[in-house]
Amino acid sequence: MRFITDNPDRTAKRDIAKAFNLKGGDRVWLKDILRELQDEGLLKKSRKRLMKPGALPHVVVLDIFSRDAGGALIARPAERDDQDEGAGPLPLVEIRAQKTGRAAGIGDRVLARVFPTDNDSGPAYTGRVMKVFEKRRQSVLGVLRKTKDGGLRIEPVERTQRKLVIDDAFRGDAEEGDLVEVEPVSVGRYGAAHGKVLSVIGSLSSEKAVSMIAIHAHEIPYIFPSGVIEEAEAARPADMSGREDWRDLPLITIDPADAKDHDDAVMAEPDTDEKNPGGFIATVAIADVANYVRPGSALDREALKRGNSVYFPDRVVPMLPERISNDLCSLREGEARPALAVRMRFTADGRKLGHSFHRVMIRSAAKLSYQQTQAAIDGEPDDKTGPLLDPVLRPLWAAYEALKRGRNARQPLELDLPERKILLKDDGTVDRVVVPPRLDAHKLIEEFMVQANVAAAETLEAKRQPLVYRVHDAPSLAKQEALREFLRTFEISLARGAQLRPAQFNTILARVRGTEHEQLVNEVVLRSQSQAVYAPENLGHFGLNLRRYAHFTSPIRRYADLIVHRALISALGFGKDGITPDEEARLEEVAALISTTERRAMAAERDTVDRLIAEHLSSRIGEEFEASISGVARAGLFVQLPDYGADGFIPVSTVGDDYYIYDEARHALIGERSGKGFQLGDTVSVRLVEVAPLAGAMRFEMLSEPERLPGTMKSFHKAKGGRDRGKSARNRASQRRRR
Repeated sequence: MRFITDNPDRTAKRDIAKAFNLKGGDRVWLKDILRELQDEGLLKKSRKRLMKPGALPHVVVLDIFSRDAGGALIARPAERDDQDEGAGPLPLVEIRAQKTGRAAGIGDRVLARVFPTDNDSGPAYTGRVMKVFEKRRQSVLGVLRKTKDGGLRIEPVERTQRKLVIDDAFRGDAEEGDLVEVEPVSVGRYGAAHGKVLSVIGSLSSEKAVSMIAIHAHEIPYIFPSGVIEEAEAARPADMSGREDWRDLPLITIDPADAKDHDDAVMAEPDTDEKNPGGFIATVAIADVANYVRPGSALDREALKRGNSVYFPDRVVPMLPERISNDLCSLREGEARPALAVRMRFTADGRKLGHSFHRVMIRSAAKLSYQQTQAAIDGEPDDKTGPLLDPVLRPLWAAYEALKRGRNARQPLELDLPERKILLKDDGTVDRVVVPPRLDAHKLIEEFMVQANVAAAETLEAKRQPLVYRVHDAPSLAKQEALREFLRTFEISLARGAQLRPAQFNTILARVRGTEHEQLVNEVVLRSQSQAVYAPENLGHFGLNLRRYAHFTSPIRRYADLIVHRALISALGFGKDGITPDEEARLEEVAALISTTERRAMAAERDTVDRLIAEHLSSRIGEEFEASISGVARAGLFVQLPDYGADGFIPVSTVGDDYYIYDEARHALIGERSGKGFQLGDTVSVRLVEVAPLAGAMRFEMLSEPERLPGTMKSFHKAKGGRDRGKSARNRASQRRRR
C-alpha cells in the first residue's frame, strides 16, 4: 500500500511484481493479495493501475481556484470519475511553480500530472502543469429582455446563473430577443446586479440559435482561424506516390441519406483459398486524413483543440474545415481519393485468420444510404442498387452473416436502448421525434468497422508502436455490488468476483426480456458500466468483449483515429507523414484531452435536445403525458417522455401525501407509511406544470399512485444517500454510438 501511494505511475500488477522481485508462483500470490485488497475496498483499479479509492489518476484536468497562505496555487479536479460518486470531498492539489510556458493562475483550467504527498495538513497532491487551457471568461450567457418598466435585463440560459440588469449605455448593438454574452460589471450588497454586453451571438428567433447556446455554454470552438482555412484551401489532391492502385475495386460507401462526408468504404468477396471453405475477405478503406493534416500544422493544432466533431439536430461543428472533411478526404462516388485500407480474412464462422494494411488510392463505385441498401437486399432494388446487387451487395451480406456468427460467439454486451432522432422544421423548431429502425445495413457497417478497429490495434501492438486505445474497463467492484444488491430484489443472482464478462450481463438481460422489468434492468445494468475513454495503455474493451481495440475508422471526425492512422503509417513504413517522437511522448496528454472533448460534445448535444424539446412543449403546460422514470434521487424523480426522449423532474415534496425515503440500492423512492413507491423504469402518468425553454428544464406533477415494489421492504429505512443524475436514454445511446 505504501509503494502504491509513493509510486502512482508504477502501480500495474507487473510493476509491483518487478519492484518486489516476485516471480513464478509468487505472482499468483500477489494477484490474490491485490484482489483481497480490492474486495475490502482498500484499493480500486483504474485502467491497469491500482490506487486508493478516491485517489486521482496520474494525469487529470484541474481547476485552479485559490492560493494558500504561502502563495502557492491550489486546484481541485474539474470533474470526478463516475465510480467515485459519493467518495467524499474532492482532493486538493498544490500546483508546482513553472519555469517555462504560460504561467497558470487562479481561474485557469489545466491538464496536470499529479503526485501524492505525505502532508497530513495540506493538499493531498502536488501537480505539475502540462497544459493551460484557454481561460474562461466570467461571463453570463442569456437573452436580452425588456422589463415592464421599459428597462433591459438578461434571462440567463442556466437556472443557476444570476439575472443582470443592462443599462442602455452597456447594451452595445444588442436588440431585444438577442442571445448575448454579458460580463457582470457591478454586484453590490443591495439591489440588482448590472452587466455589460460583450458580444451579440445572434437572435434567438433565428434558425440554429438553440445549438449556438450549447456551443457557447460549453466553449466549443466553432469558427476556424484564418490560418487554418488558408492551410486547408492550399491543400492539393494526393497523388499515387507510395500507394497501391485500388481504383477498380468495387468499394462502396453506405451512410445516412443526408451525410455530407464519407470516411469509410467497404466490399467483400468469397475467399478462394480451399483451406478456408465458406470463408470471406472483407475490405475496409478509410479516408487518408493524415495525408493532409500533418503533425504540428495549423490544421493539426485546431483538430486537437476540437478533439472531435459535434453533432446537433440542426448543424455539425466539424473537427476539420469543409475543404478537408467534405472534399479532399470524403470518399465521393466516382472520384479518386487516398485511403488507408485493411483486408481481413474470416472463416465461415466469423473467426479472423489474418489481415493486412495498405496505403491506397480508391474510387468509390457507389454512394448508397442505409435504407436504399437494405431495400435492395429485401427485394426492392432501385436503378442504382439493381446492378450492384449480385456483384457487390450480396457478397457483403454473406460476409456479414459470417461476422455475425463470430459476434454471437464473442458475446459483447447487448443492451436494448432506443436511439431517438429529432426532425426539425425549416425554422429550426421541432417537427417530430422518431426512433429510426435498426437495419441490418447499420449492423453490417458497424461490425465491419469494429473488425477494422481491432485489426489496427493488433497491428500496432505487434509492431510495438505506441498508440491511443479506445478502452472500456470492467465495472468497478462497488458498482458490481450495487447491481448485485439490486438484482437480488428480482431473485436474480450475479456471480461475485472481478472477472465478470459481458455474457453474464447478457444472461440477466435475456431473463427479463419481454417482462415488465426489461427497461428497468437494462437501465441499471447500463449504469453499472464504466465510461469508455482514450488511453495509451491497453485495458481492452469490456462492452465489446475485445482484448484490444482502437478507433481507426473515422479520422474525419475524431482526432483519436488520426493518431492511429499516423501510428500505422510509421509502423508499416507507409511514408514520412506518420507519428512523430514528440507525439508519442505526449500520448497520455492527448488521450486525456480528447476524452475531455468527447464528454464536452456529449453534454452539448444533450443540452441542445433538452432545449429544443422544452421549447416544443412549452405551449402544452397542463397536459398529461405517459412517462418512464429515468432517474431517482433523494430530491425527487427524473422522468422521460418516451415519445420525445426529453427529461423532466418531479420534486419529492410534490409526490403524494406520504413521506418518501430514497432507497439507493433499488433506485426507488418508498413511502414510509405505505411501503409503496416509485422505481427506476416505472411507467407513470404525469402532468406538465412548468417549462424553462432556455434552460431546457421541465417540471412535472405525478398523477400515478405508488405501487408496492418487488423484494423485501425491510432495508429501505436504512438506505444510504447518493446521487443519480437521471441521464436520459438518448444521452446513454450517444455514448454507445461512440464506442
